[in-house]
Amino acid sequence: MRRKKHLDERLAAANDVLFVLESREFYKKSKEEKTALFDLAALFGNKNPVEIEFGCGRGKFLAESAAKFPERNFIGVEKLSNVIVAAAEKAKKAGLKNAKFFNLSAENADCFLPPRCAERIYLNFSCPFPKNTYANRRLTSGRFLEIYKTLLKAGGEIWFKTDNMHFFEWSLESFTAHGFAVKNVSLDLHKSGFEGNITTEYEERFLRCGMPIYRLEAYVL
Repeated sequence: MRRKKHLDERLAAANDVLFVLESREFYKKSKEEKTALFDLAALFGNKNPVEIEFGCGRGKFLAESAAKFPERNFIGVEKLSNVIVAAAEKAKKAGLKNAKFFNLSAENADCFLPPRCAERIYLNFSCPFPKNTYANRRLTSGRFLEIYKTLLKAGGEIWFKTDNMHFFEWSLESFTAHGFAVKNVSLDLHKSGFEGNITTEYEERFLRCGMPIYRLEAYVL
């Protein structure tokens, strides 16, 4: 992806809601030092439930969720600074005090987010990485599921949506193979009667093309 003009200035201008965590200085710190930087109660100014979206993209889902549920706190995680800057700007423009953004890779999330901090994790239209040689990069692969386990509170859930049937089937097997149970499985979300769905940018594009959306909820056994 081509670097956006004035990206550094835009990132700096959003630094009250956006934290750039991919710098060498951060990775020199110990895990204890990193997690101490992000006392979530201090960060949000309250002890409301926390929900995390991994791969938040340009932030439509997270911004709408934060606006709809002001009694919850939302964290958007996205490794591409070119992308997450737009999400942070969107939330800041809307005046959303319960939305924060972490510019880092999901594989490093447990270095910064405290254990047992999240009531819910969202995986919306993650890259399916079709080639099997890249399967471990999928956000529903075992190495990521183990990270999510450390972040979820007891009884917490992962809500997963995708347009890719093969990725959905693979993810379903991955969840069950790594100690998760699944419920509310839908092979066509928008014909299922499910209420309260908040769409992403990708989701709306797929719907215009008449494509089904696959969805499930997973929880630790």
